[in-house]
Amino acid sequence: MKDGPHTVDVHVGKTIRIKRLMRKVSQTELGDRVGVTFQQIQKYEKGSNRVSASMLVEIAGALDVDVRSFFEDLNPLGTANDNPTPTEEFVVSRDGVLLNAAFLSIKNEQVRKKIVKLVQAIAGMEQADSEAAE
Repeated sequence: MKDGPHTVDVHVGKTIRIKRLMRKVSQTELGDRVGVTFQQIQKYEKGSNRVSASMLVEIAGALDVDVRSFFEDLNPLGTANDNPTPTEEFVVSRDGVLLNAAFLSIKNEQVRKKIVKLVQAIAGMEQADSEAAE
């Protein structure tokens, strides 16, 4: 028997967290919506407690998402990537989720393009600064 949570449980938990943060819902609020404590939501999000099928349907309804979306990015064998890259780690971090949600809320496509160019320029400047310091 393997120690620790199953990779599918961890993946589903991370996905719950991402979808909750994207909708600006606290753990307490989500717990209230589905009838569990915020501590239980924390355990689901960490993958330390498995989410039953019925609870997953409740959570999907509370977050207004399709229940199938919790299983996206799993391979056919039901395993997820155990070694996420730094980029993948950032995307699922609180800052990454909030940044993405804020960016997607900008309706003007031209403004979004300018923001991307600005960030790329800043990143290029920092990269040039670090290379010059070597």
